Amino acid sequence: MPRTEVVKLVWDYIKSNNLQNPKKKRNILADAKLKAVFGKDEVTMFEKTGLLGKHLS
Repeated sequence: MPRTEVVKLVWDYIKSNNLQNPKKKRNILADAKLKAVFGKDEVTMFEKTGLLGKHLS
């Protein structure tokens, strides 16, 4: 799957599970599934792509 499609699907998951920080919309609050990918509880939108890239070949 292309990187762009992975980023889009993760973003869809974030939106559908209401994981954006309500006070800082640029931040994503990781649930258990995303924490396994990101390695932390909260990431910025800019960090998200880089952290996802580590899991793609």
